[in-house]
Amino acid sequence: MRRNICVLLALTSTTATLQSVHGFVPSAPAFGATRDLSQVTPITHLSHYDSCRRGISSLCASATATSSTVDPLLPPVPEEWRGEVLAALSSVIDPDLKRDIVTLGFVQKLTLDESSATERVVSFDVELTTPACPVKEQFATECRDLVNALDWTTGVQVTMTAQSQAAPSAGGAAEVLGLSQVGSIIAVSSCKGGVGKSTTAVQLAYTLQNMGATVGIFDADVYGPSLPTMVTPDNDVVTFVGRQIAPLQRNGVRLMSFGYVNEGAAIMRGAMVTQLLDQFLSLTNWGALDYLILDMPPGTGDIQLTLSQKMNITAAVIVTTPQELSFADVVRGIDMFDSVNVPCVAVVENMAYYESSPTKSSKNADMDWNKLEAAFVDQLKTEGIEMGKGVDQVAQDLVQVVKEQQALENKDNGDEEDPEQIRIFGPGHRSRLAEQYGIEHTFSIPLLDKIAAHGDSGTPFVLSNPDSKPAKVFHDLAACVVKEVAKAKFTNQRPQISFDEEANMLSVDDIPLGPRLLRQNCKCASCVDEMSGRQLLIFSEVPETVKPLKMEPCGNYALSIDWSDGHKSLYPYKLIKSLLLEDDDKEEDSTRMTMEDRAHEKLQAS
Repeated sequence: MRRNICVLLALTSTTATLQSVHGFVPSAPAFGATRDLSQVTPITHLSHYDSCRRGISSLCASATATSSTVDPLLPPVPEEWRGEVLAALSSVIDPDLKRDIVTLGFVQKLTLDESSATERVVSFDVELTTPACPVKEQFATECRDLVNALDWTTGVQVTMTAQSQAAPSAGGAAEVLGLSQVGSIIAVSSCKGGVGKSTTAVQLAYTLQNMGATVGIFDADVYGPSLPTMVTPDNDVVTFVGRQIAPLQRNGVRLMSFGYVNEGAAIMRGAMVTQLLDQFLSLTNWGALDYLILDMPPGTGDIQLTLSQKMNITAAVIVTTPQELSFADVVRGIDMFDSVNVPCVAVVENMAYYESSPTKSSKNADMDWNKLEAAFVDQLKTEGIEMGKGVDQVAQDLVQVVKEQQALENKDNGDEEDPEQIRIFGPGHRSRLAEQYGIEHTFSIPLLDKIAAHGDSGTPFVLSNPDSKPAKVFHDLAACVVKEVAKAKFTNQRPQISFDEEANMLSVDDIPLGPRLLRQNCKCASCVDEMSGRQLLIFSEVPETVKPLKMEPCGNYALSIDWSDGHKSLYPYKLIKSLLLEDDDKEEDSTRMTMEDRAHEKLQAS
């Protein structure tokens, strides 16, 4: 039925167009009568045929067109609009410092207001070295003219501000350099190379910027820097501001890597690398940043430990793949960051699955296009229509119109199936991370050729594909990082846990918890089957006198316990808190049963 409607619409559109454009009205012969083609005025000019086809296309387009609220005269906003604005503003030169205001870091709080359908207003601050700058009005005028010259903008708001003059601290002038204005440092780490750590770091940085944050990326891998390949800066010339290195930029994200300043191999020992990284961090003029993404080198060696100890890292994101071998590296990474008191807030499972193209199950997928074309030819000949291009060509074009209309209908109706997820490297270990380490924020990134291609081309994937499914996953990751960093900086998530040996009782924030109950709820692979969730530990075999011999926090989310029965367990704090409620319920049930037994005894005695 649906196929017949498509054919009927195409033929009806043809007839209607011929009527409206050329005044041609074919008269249908009586059933079984012979058509006198000599009475038909043929359309012999190519322009007539083209007019027909344009009419058909316009009818199909009008059937699916939607009203637009955006001014059609305005060009679309560029994907890297920040980069275009900053490139324009780089023409404004400070006459005293002999550098442009972008390199000097004067441009702050760059935003774009698209709330109105007819206006696009770019707003930013120009932060000068002093409020008494004699050329600030000149700066403001030049900035307005340069941004207004961009064809996709309709207005600009420039606010002239000045840097605050803080009193010198006891640490001396060195404290105003480097990382002094960085709000949070997020380490993106893996203990194995080739798992997509740098890809994740770049996408996370640009996603955070898209959420409104000021972001920088530091590539700490001296032996194999990835940032120069993955992000091509707007201007690759390294400049100095006084004694400091001005970071390179791409679309407003500040970039620094050993690969930007040295194209050769880094042939040096570990001590030299550590010293080099320290200089890069302290002498780079990062300016005011909300987040600095630290792309860590793979491993857990001297360089990683030194970076973790010298830098005030706020939180860490671990990148891995679904294999068992990679999971073992995740554990090593968590242990390393725990040794320097850095919480691991999320785990990214890269190359988690491959999306196969779904089998087309459209309602019109089984249409025989050759038969449809033959039907068009027969119908056109029956109607006595002759055209300059020939009936066969017209029929082919009509079939193409039906295909295009069909594709639009399928897209609008959401008929396409979701692609099948094929997990090449296994199911992964997301549930295991949540149960054993309390890391509930785990994200799966697909194995996608576009992500790899963008990494090789120097353009971050999320910049060119902001509405794709992987970009949505990176957005969720960034939102998680923002939330967990706020928790790590302003709250203490670890409960206070101690053990009273005389009473053989644990205390969790001054609430008692039985050791035996906690031991029975161990979720390790020896106690619970990982695949089925079946309980392997027999509760009755846990001794009544079991007690913890050693307790140590593992990150911000779990507690490690060595038990007196020789077992070692790892408990997320969330599980421990849930057991407090369970223990209270059991105690209430026990108290209630005791009271009922006493009442029953009194009744029997009477």
